[in-house]
Parts: sequence; structure tokens; C-alpha cells
Amino acid sequence: MTLFLIGYMGSGKSVVGKTLAEILNFQFVDLDSFIEANENATINSIFENSGEVYFRKVEHKYLNEIIQLEDTVISLGGGTPCYGNNMQSLIEAENTACIYLKTSIPVLVDRLFEERHKRPLISHIESKEALSEFIGKHLFERASFYEQSKIIVQTDNKSVRDIAESIVLQLF
Repeated sequence: MTLFLIGYMGSGKSVVGKTLAEILNFQFVDLDSFIEANENATINSIFENSGEVYFRKVEHKYLNEIIQLEDTVISLGGGTPCYGNNMQSLIEAENTACIYLKTSIPVLVDRLFEERHKRPLISHIESKEALSEFIGKHLFERASFYEQSKIIVQTDNKSVRDIAESIVLQLF
């Protein structure tokens, strides 16, 4: 089985994914890290040098390469399910499940504000209020994709371990 963790940036996909993979004795793949390794460039530099359209194309390409891995937890970028036919591909793939890590806007703002310079989509934002507005708009646009997940887990005020264990209980 392949499990795809989706959700907004800062929702904990990578850290929860590692813990979930450990619990299930699965391998773990972070799609952004996979892209960086295969493109020999950071996500930031891909955005800066080639733009978001190029990034979305390579993201789609690499997602299709790893979509059928067995016994794997894969954390996706926050926008991955929202472009091309990625969400449809995830839903239709055999022996897979999408898990949406649903995190509130205030929690996302708290997690992302200090590290925004590392995230190309929000690096230009100067205040928590502006970040909150940006995230709210993005979540509104992306919710219809995220909500198609087989499992939805509210992450606010839960430890990484509690979130991972909640996913396991809902899967089996």
C-alpha cells in the first residue's frame, strides 16, 4: 500500500510521514526532496530560475514516477494535488490512500511565519496578518482537492505520534 500525505505547507506532512512510515515499517519519500535530488536544485532555486509553471511540470513528472511504490508513505507538496490531474491520479491509483492533514489557519501562520524565507510562495509576505490572509485564500482554493482524501485528520493540538497513530487506526 502507498499512503500520500497531503495538506497545506506547514501541516506536518514530512514529520508525520516519517513517523507513520516508522510505525508501519514502510519507506518514506518526501516528493520535494525527491525533486531536489533528481533536478540537482533546491525547490527555491527551481522557482527562482525556472518559475512555478516549470516546477509544476517536473512535480507532476516525478509524482508519476513514485505513485506506484509499494509499502511507502509519500509526503506531497501543498500544491501537488491541485495541479494537472494529480489528485485524480492519486485517487485512481491502485492500493493507495490519500490522507489530508487538516490544520487551522492560526496554527499554520504560527508555524510558517518565521520560516517563510525558505518557502517560495510566501517568502515575500511581511506580516502575520498578510500571511493569514494568503493562507486563507489558498486553503479556500485548495480545499476541494484536499477534501477528496480517504482520511482527514485534524492536526491542531496533537502530537506527531498521535496524528500518525490516528491514521493507522483509520486505515486498518
